[in-house]
Amino acid sequence: MDLHYAETPNGWKVSICLEELGLPYRLIRVPLDQPRTPEFLAISPNGRIPAIVDHDAAEPIAIFESGAILLYLAERARRLIPADTVGRSHVIQWLMWQMAGLGPMAGQNGHFRLYAPEPVPYAIERYGNEVHRLYGVLDNQLARTGAFIAGNYSIADIACFPWIMTHKKQGLSLDDFPALQRWFAELRARPQVQRGLAAGKGIDGMRNNDMDAAARARLFGWKAAE
Repeated sequence: MDLHYAETPNGWKVSICLEELGLPYRLIRVPLDQPRTPEFLAISPNGRIPAIVDHDAAEPIAIFESGAILLYLAERARRLIPADTVGRSHVIQWLMWQMAGLGPMAGQNGHFRLYAPEPVPYAIERYGNEVHRLYGVLDNQLARTGAFIAGNYSIADIACFPWIMTHKKQGLSLDDFPALQRWFAELRARPQVQRGLAAGKGIDGMRNNDMDAAARARLFGWKAAE
């Protein structure tokens, strides 16, 4: 299994999932600010990480989009997603919630809080409030289940966890969300999660924080056909 990777919440999702499933994989660093090669675009048409190539399938298959990768890996291993229709539906709903809501909103909040050349108060308030609301949605769900997001530990938890990892940079405190705080501490302590988070450490240039201002300008300035 090849994992095209950088140390971001979406990259962490896949490295954590691979560690949880015990599947061997090879990390391939993808510099976030560099133009995409035709070879990489053949694997990930959106030009973003993460993407995987499964060489152990009947014939090698490339998959992009972190949610699709998690779903593929869970189905391949027959773990981290229920086999019954109702249970499976619950997991997929929360996976889609993360992909459509928590991730994009937290990403925009982080961008305007950390990377915008000048403060944009409206954007900081708009996205900050929405991430706070989404944390509340997740806190309520975890209070209802008393355990994991969809009952048993699943790819829904793996998808959401890295976006809660960034709560301090999001300007949020987990003290405001007791059920979420409990869940976060439990996942953070899992050895598989720790290994997934550490997967890129020691690989030169892997960390997003290594980018200088010029690199960030390239990353955030891409247009079509670039």
